[in-house]
Amino acid sequence: MAALRGINIALGIWLFISAFLWRHGRDEFTNTWVVGALSVALALIALWAPRARYAIAILAVWLFVSAWTIPALLMATVWNNALVAVAILVVSLLATEAAVRGSRTAPRV
Repeated sequence: MAALRGINIALGIWLFISAFLWRHGRDEFTNTWVVGALSVALALIALWAPRARYAIAILAVWLFVSAWTIPALLMATVWNNALVAVAILVVSLLATEAAVRGSRTAPRV
């Protein structure tokens, strides 16, 4: 469903922009903008290749883990990245319209 990928695109854009809105450590800054850009790119790809959403899910798991393991200057950044990661993961794992349409159901009588 395009709306779900649109949400992932918006979350990726927010993540990218947030890297520039307040101070980050060098590694934290790089991780935030790169993951944001990759999230947008993969969500765009998922519009045509729905299985790309699994790559987005893996990226979200990485973002969540890195939010807590990369040294941070501000706890706000840790929480921002962790919450965005959870949102991206949830949205990326929701079934798409194509996946629902392709599921096997009992024939109608």
